Amino acid sequence: MEEIIVRTKKEREILDITQDVQKLVHEKGIEKGVCHLFVAHTSAAITTADLDQGTDLDMLDAFEKIAPDLQYRHPHNPEHVKYHVLASLIGPSISVLIDKGELQLGAWQKIVFVELGGPKERTVMVNFS
Repeated sequence: MEEIIVRTKKEREILDITQDVQKLVHEKGIEKGVCHLFVAHTSAAITTADLDQGTDLDMLDAFEKIAPDLQYRHPHNPEHVKYHVLASLIGPSISVLIDKGELQLGAWQKIVFVELGGPKERTVMVNFS
């Protein structure tokens, strides 16, 4: 298993990690298979997205609308519960096919790390099959 360390600078942000993942594919010499990515955090997620200018902010605004401000009962820190909910909805993992040593993504598709409770140092675990 490999790891990508993501250092976020804001409480909420979206970072393109596509090149970091592609670099691992090249370093490991993977020509064909599947790249599995997993975020082992409860207030961060991973997905794919088109990242035209401003799209990251549009996504973060939309995420805020999805998880309403409620009277959360989480004893540790009730203010973080909506970020736990969002991380669960967005998801902790994705799989991307690899062919001829390249990630098989759509023309505008990027692998994005979604920070919901930063700034923090986060770990994305990467495995190939």
